[in-house]
Amino acid sequence: MKPFRAIGEELTKKFDGATHVRIVRRKEKVRLRPTRKDIKRPGKKDLVFLDDSPDYCQTNDSVGILGTKYRQCNASSYGMDGCRLLCCGRGYQTIVRQVEEKCNCKFVWCCKVNCQKCNAQKEEHYCN
Repeated sequence: MKPFRAIGEELTKKFDGATHVRIVRRKEKVRLRPTRKDIKRPGKKDLVFLDDSPDYCQTNDSVGILGTKYRQCNASSYGMDGCRLLCCGRGYQTIVRQVEEKCNCKFVWCCKVNCQKCNAQKEEHYCN
């Protein structure tokens, strides 16, 4: 069996090249045809889909999608957790909170760590 990472990479390639199809019934046969005429017919090992993905940015109770409004995001990330992507172009709000956290920790022989408690400001970002 292939390593897990290799399987994931292969699936990602197939996902990126997936073909939107419709079902065509002719006599006794059922075939999958691309929804666009300029796309070639998918092969037996190609990934296909019948329906477009729902819009995950907006709330849709009928399919259980919560949307991304008020979701916490990472302002400095360009990844999936980043505000630029997660907030779907709606922008985000930044809230500064006072938090108490451990600080000035010291190891005490043997086997304990003593810490002080310090006040700090923490920025949190939420999608509009």
